[in-house]
Amino acid sequence: MSATGASALVVLPTYNEAESIRGVLARIRVAVPDADVLVVDDASPDGTGAIADELAAADPGVSVLHRPGKAGLGAAYLAGFAIALERGYRFVVEIDADGSHDPAELPAMLALAEREGADLVIGSRWVPGGAVVNWPWLRRAISRSGNAYARWMLRSRVQDLTAGFRVYRAAVLAGLDGSVVSSHGYCFQVELAWRLERAGGRILEHPIAFVERATGRSKMHAGIVAEALWRVTAWGMSARLGHEPLPSTSRV
Repeated sequence: MSATGASALVVLPTYNEAESIRGVLARIRVAVPDADVLVVDDASPDGTGAIADELAAADPGVSVLHRPGKAGLGAAYLAGFAIALERGYRFVVEIDADGSHDPAELPAMLALAEREGADLVIGSRWVPGGAVVNWPWLRRAISRSGNAYARWMLRSRVQDLTAGFRVYRAAVLAGLDGSVVSSHGYCFQVELAWRLERAGGRILEHPIAFVERATGRSKMHAGIVAEALWRVTAWGMSARLGHEPLPSTSRV
């Protein structure tokens, strides 16, 4: 249990999310009022960090970590994980700051982690009951085919390896840092889920509806997808050749 009494820390990475941060943070606080929230801002030039500071000043359950510049989603999450472990939280939540993930799903995801003893609960778009809203057919096809390729190459049973809406049991994140995790971009989510799966962790998927962001600009671009495909292929080939491409995560 943390010093505040909360068992869960919601880590909210931000970069140029001034239009959405107030609404998303308000929805998180309504959905899980007993959880704490850590905004990790990468020196957003649009003033997101200043808005987060304002919100934190009015709410003791919210804190802000300011980083000196944009260093990638994975690096932001690793910084948040380290703080969660330092402060003694039992669960760590990943959620996007653009409103695409519905915080109302968090109580069910946290309850699933607690009740089933899961190391990771993934808010999944690609299990029965899951959905995506307002996506063009091409993006839907890219996501589905990318997940199918990653599952095949990595011999994974996880249906939505790229999902960014997650609840981790904090103990399984111990020891992870930039020298251990090899990817800090889009592929970060794939790496952590596969790392945990290979270590024998218990992973469950909870169906969610992913809604395309209504404000701001997506951070996704072709280079990110290309990097993810390259890394997944390299990891899969190394594993099939009997090499150890990733150190194992301890299951505590």
